[in-house]
Amino acid sequence: MDMAELDYELPSELIAQQPIEPRDASRLLVYRRDSATIEHGTFSDLPGLLGDELVVVNDSRVVPARLRLRRASGGAVELLLLEAVAGEGMWEALARPTRRLRAGERVGPVELLEPLGDGRWLIHLDGEPNGDAPLPPYIQEPLRDPERYQTVFARDPGSAAAPTAGLHFTAGTLADLELVRVTLHVGLDTFRPVAGTVLEEHVLHGERYEVGETAWSRIASAHRVLAVGTTTVRVLETVARGGELCGRTTLFVTPGFTFRRVDALLTNFHLPRSTLLALVMAFVGVEEAREIYRVAVDRRYRFYSFGDAMVVL
Repeated sequence: MDMAELDYELPSELIAQQPIEPRDASRLLVYRRDSATIEHGTFSDLPGLLGDELVVVNDSRVVPARLRLRRASGGAVELLLLEAVAGEGMWEALARPTRRLRAGERVGPVELLEPLGDGRWLIHLDGEPNGDAPLPPYIQEPLRDPERYQTVFARDPGSAAAPTAGLHFTAGTLADLELVRVTLHVGLDTFRPVAGTVLEEHVLHGERYEVGETAWSRIASAHRVLAVGTTTVRVLETVARGGELCGRTTLFVTPGFTFRRVDALLTNFHLPRSTLLALVMAFVGVEEAREIYRVAVDRRYRFYSFGDAMVVL
């Protein structure tokens, strides 16, 4: 697939800089696949739009993973903790700038152990992560309340970015839904831009996931499953293909993919040239997704992490 097919024009003012209050007041675009029709509402309408769908969410909690540090020379270094690895205090991290860093160097509470390529380092961190919320670079305004970059059902720390489709839920919205939790710790695969000109040449490094036995039993036997977010899709489709209930997934969902367990999808509006947009195109169709995004731009929906949502039924 040519990367040009994953492009679209987005006015910068449509990139949401702050979460809306209350959470479920965000707008909701509804796409019905059987009729290829688009409707418009608010997120609080979601329970009334669903039938017998089992709603599956990613309950990973975002780590305060952005560490702003200084080298002994005084130069600034920013580390983004991507994933905890084997060994107490051991992390894989993304460093910026990375060129002048050296193995063995000490930067505040961090010891740089080994370069892993593409700006990634194996590090040792003293104590627990105590940085800032790892907001994406397109969000320029400071976040007033760090908990707004967590879902209300987040409980298992480990993500370097929020599973943003879940940010719209409130306790009241959840009370009206049949809910199951899975976990995928969002790491480099979810937010790393696609390099190159052909989508299929992009390589995923893998992200950790876990599904409880009882949860999978309910998911496997459900008449219909609504996946909340692209990370949830990757978990469900990994296990549906014979993957273990606990492991790493490198599943790359691109147009032409056959979905075995996801029947409906709730997601935000994603960046151009991203693996997340490719997954949406795989689920609804390439031209259908392009039309949905065209309508969303025309209707002035808010985009990206703190933006509005769409549900595909």
